[in-house]
Amino acid sequence: MAVGITRTDLSASDLRREAARVKDARATRRMFALAHVLDGRSRTEAAQSCGMDRQTLRDWVHRYNAEGLAGLVDRPLPGRPPRLSAEQMRELAVIVETGPDPSTDKVVRWRRIDLCDVVEQRFGIRVAERTMSAILHRLSFARLSVRPRHPQADGEAQAVYKKLCRTGARGLA
Repeated sequence: MAVGITRTDLSASDLRREAARVKDARATRRMFALAHVLDGRSRTEAAQSCGMDRQTLRDWVHRYNAEGLAGLVDRPLPGRPPRLSAEQMRELAVIVETGPDPSTDKVVRWRRIDLCDVVEQRFGIRVAERTMSAILHRLSFARLSVRPRHPQADGEAQAVYKKLCRTGARGLA
């Protein structure tokens, strides 16, 4: 017994074409199952060929009939709301990009624990280090470990020292 697809705006070949464009593998599988049904396969055959149960296919047909292709995509799952608002996230991104001020922040580079303290002081929200990692990842910051530079370091003295070390090493060889 075939599942009744009442929506006629897309044919089986159109569904397959759309399935090739979609990045979501689950939605692609659902589109292929619906294309099989439109080709005249039974509900059992169409469901098994796409790795789902007959009843599951029936549910997806109902969602497709009601919402179209948008109904075949997974809906976002409910969960805990983000601890930081969008404005606070933008402000944190600016803080990370500009880096710490050694005189006020008492650090020369940001660590997760330091950023947790900054978030607690600025926004009044306590965040764990692991949560801070997720926040930084969401803001597209990669974990980079650079050699810290002391703010009062003398660049000219370091350059002279490097020159002396290089010439001294050549003289010994």
